[in-house]
Amino acid sequence: MTVFNKPKKSQLIVNENVQALILFTVSLVLFLLFWEIGANLKLFAKGMPTASLTLKELWWWTTNPFFNNGPNDLGIGWNLLISLRRVAIGYTIASVIAIPLGILIGISKVASKAFNPYFQLLKPVSPLAWLPLGLYMFRDSEITGIFIIAIASIWPTLINTAFGVANVSSDYLDVAKTLGASRLRTIFKVIIPAALPNIISGLRISMGISWLVIVAAEMLLGTGLGYFIWNEWNNLYIPNIIVAIFIIGIVGIVLDQIFAYLEKLVSFGSKA
Repeated sequence: MTVFNKPKKSQLIVNENVQALILFTVSLVLFLLFWEIGANLKLFAKGMPTASLTLKELWWWTTNPFFNNGPNDLGIGWNLLISLRRVAIGYTIASVIAIPLGILIGISKVASKAFNPYFQLLKPVSPLAWLPLGLYMFRDSEITGIFIIAIASIWPTLINTAFGVANVSSDYLDVAKTLGASRLRTIFKVIIPAALPNIISGLRISMGISWLVIVAAEMLLGTGLGYFIWNEWNNLYIPNIIVAIFIIGIVGIVLDQIFAYLEKLVSFGSKA
């Protein structure tokens, strides 16, 4: 009688990862071949660069990221740092406002009803609609960029925080009340830890929106990755636009994975 040993879970994961890597590599090679052949045969839009030229430009920009030939001719590394700085400041401001306000709305039905009209009015407005107003109020492109990021990223964190706080199990609250915990202690020791997975999820969504919006805003503000793309469009040099798009995507993946790791840590902690 033949006995089949069931593969271990770790072996299955390794096999899946290897298969996924092979599939990704094959699909990437096929895509690059299609791009190269199509561009050489003029199958795409006029002036579409070949894959080999774009990869050559990508190599040059990534190996020479920090040259400085003046404010309108910066290496892509400097432009990336400028965009990240604006995102970091605006995102931090939004988080500092959104988390406490979300906690207040989550624990108070009165506050929820009072502030809800503001949320419903302002949440659907495109962040870029605030750009002219920001430039008028601040008369400074740097501050305006930070303002746009703060406006764009505040809503997911606020809403997720309020939802998480409002849905904390009543059993936890009853235990805290039975033990005589004060309102403030209950918030910090019970409500916030219980709502933390929702808060981190909101922060993750807000970061994605921040990174999305800053590139669009910088096309009008000057400096940063958005301005780099717009400048290359004015120069009609498409390879550098594709290079910038690739770098924006890679940085977006890294930022998202940081928050994905935080979500796993929080979920593991709550289960433990």
